[in-house]
Amino acid sequence: MSLDLIDRKIIAALQADATLSIAQLADRAGLSPTPCWKRIQKLEQTGIILGRVALVAPERIGLGLTVFVEIEAADHTPEWRDSFARITGAMPEVMEIHRMAGDADYLLRVAVEDMAAFDAFYKRLTESVPLKNVTSRFAMERIKATTAYPVDVSRR
Repeated sequence: MSLDLIDRKIIAALQADATLSIAQLADRAGLSPTPCWKRIQKLEQTGIILGRVALVAPERIGLGLTVFVEIEAADHTPEWRDSFARITGAMPEVMEIHRMAGDADYLLRVAVEDMAAFDAFYKRLTESVPLKNVTSRFAMERIKATTAYPVDVSRR
């Protein structure tokens, strides 16, 4: 699906504030409410809009430690990859999983309460799937965090 300027305006507005009413979104996109609602439905149906969520401050809910975990795979078979994705995807502490190019095969973003919680996570991870190497990097400060992708609303 090709995005036109109106679609990009809707996406940018929703990424900034998913609580906007249809009337507010329509106004920002230069549409009336019904066509705006239809565009939103189409953006959802085509998988461009994946969902609408509330953003939470992790430290305010007791998840003050963010760890980036680099993993070197012990195996590169489809079976191992499927098992790894299934196991890590089911771990609630794992916020993101990326298959990488370079020294590490995978990069996980993990949110936990503290070092003891990370140690318990680490033990569960390393007992669940064979790994060649695991390197953990602990975030000291979150300087920028966004879920909004840059949507160019200036080009036609």
